[in-house]
Amino acid sequence: MEKIVVIGSSNTDLITKVKKFPAPGETIEGVAFMQAMGGKGANQALAAQRAGGNVSFITCLGNDANGQNALKYYRDEKLNVSASLIIDNVPSGTAMIWVDEKGENCIVITPGANKELSSEYILKVETEIATADMVVLQMEIPYNTVKTVCELAHRQHKKVMLNVAPARRIDAGLMNLIDILVVNETEAEIISGEKINDTGEEAMVDKLLALGAKTVVLTLGKKGCFLKNEQEFYLVPAFHVKALDTTAAGDTFCGALAAGLSRGYSWKEALKFATAAAAICVTRMGAQPSIPTEREIHEFLSTNNDLRIK
Repeated sequence: MEKIVVIGSSNTDLITKVKKFPAPGETIEGVAFMQAMGGKGANQALAAQRAGGNVSFITCLGNDANGQNALKYYRDEKLNVSASLIIDNVPSGTAMIWVDEKGENCIVITPGANKELSSEYILKVETEIATADMVVLQMEIPYNTVKTVCELAHRQHKKVMLNVAPARRIDAGLMNLIDILVVNETEAEIISGEKINDTGEEAMVDKLLALGAKTVVLTLGKKGCFLKNEQEFYLVPAFHVKALDTTAAGDTFCGALAAGLSRGYSWKEALKFATAAAAICVTRMGAQPSIPTEREIHEFLSTNNDLRIK
């Protein structure tokens, strides 16, 4: 099995379920509250780990209660965090999440220690990248750090999966280092500078390929996802489930996709596996509590085997 190194953010999530989102100046009563571990990096690392991947996770945590709780939790989950950075005098990252009765969410992130995961530190743990087969990244850590990781991975002929979330523009130099670019519609529009309603979904993917990415996966929420590269093109529909909370669905998809590919799955198999993982995720509350195991994904697929990939 190939080794996956996930480099990214860790947060403590404070989640409130509401009937509807408040208007400016309005105070409303929450329906339920829970606290859980989150952060896009941690979500994707845990998703890949639970989906059967061989995963190491590099993050930055404050030397505070949230940071210590996160470390213990990751170790209990058998996630290798030995190369992570722990710093004093900076709080660990947090996210305040509102989830309405339709399962949609609004999120406010306070990065804290996530901003301290620097290029300088990455150079100190370069051997982690050198021993990886795939490196998985997101955009909740400094841009220069993401670029440094991609440059090191590319130089050492390691596969790079970049999920450009939260959405932001990325330069041509970085785009040319990406083997697998995973984006939703908003992220694709910001990177390309074009509107998907004007270009269409396939043309948007073509635009991102032209910008330098080797393979593009465009996630489309309830409509599923597109994958395209020089050899293959697939439209993968979503499974029909009742969404309770969409938090971490995209991260679960990315982690499960990385795990599937690391186990030698074909693109079709890996996309179906990741789509099933995301479908399970949205039926549960919270980020990491909602991430399914490999066994749960296979059980789901065994009872939902009518998905047709075009």
